[in-house]
Amino acid sequence: MSKTLVAIATYNEIENLPHLVEAIRHHLPGVDILVIDDNSPDGTGAWCNNHKSITPNFDYIIRDGKLGLGTAILAAMEYAIANRYDFLMNLDADFSHPPQQLSEFLDAMLSEIDVAIGSRYVPGGKIEGWPLYRRMMSRMINGYARFCLGLPTRDNSGAFRCYRVSTLERVLAQRVAQGGIRSKGYSFFEEILFLLHRDGAKMLEIPITFTDRKFGKSKINLREAVKAIGIIFRLGLSRLRPCHWKKKKRCDKMGGN
Repeated sequence: MSKTLVAIATYNEIENLPHLVEAIRHHLPGVDILVIDDNSPDGTGAWCNNHKSITPNFDYIIRDGKLGLGTAILAAMEYAIANRYDFLMNLDADFSHPPQQLSEFLDAMLSEIDVAIGSRYVPGGKIEGWPLYRRMMSRMINGYARFCLGLPTRDNSGAFRCYRVSTLERVLAQRVAQGGIRSKGYSFFEEILFLLHRDGAKMLEIPITFTDRKFGKSKINLREAVKAIGIIFRLGLSRLRPCHWKKKKRCDKMGGN
């Protein structure tokens, strides 16, 4: 059986986290679980500490404060690389992503896929519980990412994914050499897909039903959305450089950077 890590980034998710961990164990027995918490004041850290003492295959990272969702997922990726996992799965802590589909993602990875994406925007995918303005905003940001970054995928902003860790290791090493990941927040999901696509990664979108949270509050806001738009735009500009990734080999031979 492949060595798999399921990562959950949290901030004030104590109403959801214990039930989600239980659901993950039910649908994917034996998998390792990692919680990355931004020092939630609601007791998430204490729950993680207690759960680790009584449960195998569970670990957690408590960070100093709200450092951004993107940096939390990046921390999970670095943990997966350091501990030599085969696959890294990520899903939101609020039950927006159906844990019963976790095994479907792993099955897809066995066919040499580099990243399986839980998609709301392919046939069979849908959203439940969102008002019209949230649906429109999501559609626009995904279309914008497709246009700016040249992505072939339809759902580029969702967090429900499974990555091949060896591919992540290669892509992140390349990015570190170029100055590191730009995104700290929600635009991380578009940026990592951009980097994977640039590397030639094989991607598969799996239809999911995204369900709005029942407990707790959403962390995304207008400020985060504006930041994401700016970062995606700057990433898009990088595609227009003379030594764009498609021409990299030719440029290297000519002495370009």
